[in-house]
Amino acid sequence: MIEIVTIETPALGDRSYFVTDGEVAFVVDPQRDIDRFLALAAERGVRITHVFETHIHNDYVTGGLALAGETGAEYHVGAGDDVAFDRRPVADGDVVEIGAGMRLRALATPGHTFTHLSYVLEAPGRPPAVFTGGSLLYGSTGRPDLLGPDHTHDLVRAQYGSARRLARELPDETEVYPTHGFGSFCSSTQSDAGSSTLGQEKLGNPVLTVDEHEYVESLLAGLDAYPAYYAHMRPANAAGPGAPDLSPPRRADAAELRRRIEAGEWVVDLRTRTAFAAGHLAGALNFGLDGSFATYLGWVIPWGTPLTLLGETAEDVATAQRELVRIGIDRPEAAATGGPSDWVGDDAPRTLPTATFEQLGEVRHHRPVVVLDVRRDLERKESHIEGSVHIPLQDLLRRTAEVPDGEVWVHCASGYRASIAASILAAAGRRVVTVDDGYRPEIASALPLTGTA
Repeated sequence: MIEIVTIETPALGDRSYFVTDGEVAFVVDPQRDIDRFLALAAERGVRITHVFETHIHNDYVTGGLALAGETGAEYHVGAGDDVAFDRRPVADGDVVEIGAGMRLRALATPGHTFTHLSYVLEAPGRPPAVFTGGSLLYGSTGRPDLLGPDHTHDLVRAQYGSARRLARELPDETEVYPTHGFGSFCSSTQSDAGSSTLGQEKLGNPVLTVDEHEYVESLLAGLDAYPAYYAHMRPANAAGPGAPDLSPPRRADAAELRRRIEAGEWVVDLRTRTAFAAGHLAGALNFGLDGSFATYLGWVIPWGTPLTLLGETAEDVATAQRELVRIGIDRPEAAATGGPSDWVGDDAPRTLPTATFEQLGEVRHHRPVVVLDVRRDLERKESHIEGSVHIPLQDLLRRTAEVPDGEVWVHCASGYRASIAASILAAAGRRVVTVDDGYRPEIASALPLTGTA
């Protein structure tokens, strides 16, 4: 009996897979924190004998090499990938026998990268399963632009051909197990689907239902910015990352926190935006664990900046560490737990005003304020507040001087990114209000909206 266990990493929108026949197991596209896979093997009393990568990842640091080293498993990486470590190269058509009844066949599916592979699991008594990585996703495909604009034209057409190859060569009942596409910026579009088959994808996935020209034009038109830290992931994965150090960071007192902020380091408050607004350490930045914490912190932080974490509990700090090692931010300089009264020393906690879109509409009738929209380009193109200034969150640090003088009311789509932006501006000495509200059509009753950028 074959068991396929999905290991989700929702903060990054990715999935890894642990597959076992009850005696041995293999893993596909493991995340950096390999203790999750080791725990699954221990719970089931099986050995991990093989680890497979569908591609050299652009959105996270792999745990593949570390997991293979820990377990003695064979590490299978595409023969066409230039890497700095020993691995079992695998290429189109290769078959790997695993245990007594599992065989994994490699299929070349370029498009997300040039050397991308999918793996077809064949075992007696069950339909095939295909692990598609960043190729065929649920209702979509992986984006083709992560290797740079010079390659996008070729990759998007290769992606179309790869999806069609899977649909042509595998039966409709084949189960589809993608790595990306669950909120990941590696996906060209997003889907809420939790499972699928090739037959289902043939009914609704644009790459399998429209012609190549329409697919290419539609996909390219829908691509938006992706996190800046992606630039560091591929080199790290090609070099061969080791296992992360998840031991607790050293503790910092209030005086050290102040020194670190004054030195230009980042002190990050992990609490919710509501808690941050009610009271925080002056100069701290709010990246709450209740949102896409690692994605936005990794996107915004100047790479290599020393980082200290503030959490209500040691568990919060540990959670943040785990998320950060997945994108290559390995060790915080320090951490502190508790609340603002523990972090501010002799100073008083700072507060941050919050408001709704309705209140923004009201205040604009009485006095001029700067409305700052920190959403991404495609979000703003759909609709935005007339007269608002647009600086996407990921650009705010280098474009702070472009925010006009005066009181700034900052908004995004839900309030999460707005709180990050507001904390950045407040740390820079600006007078700021966080619009902690959902951007929705009904706000047009309070604010003039326009649908053109």
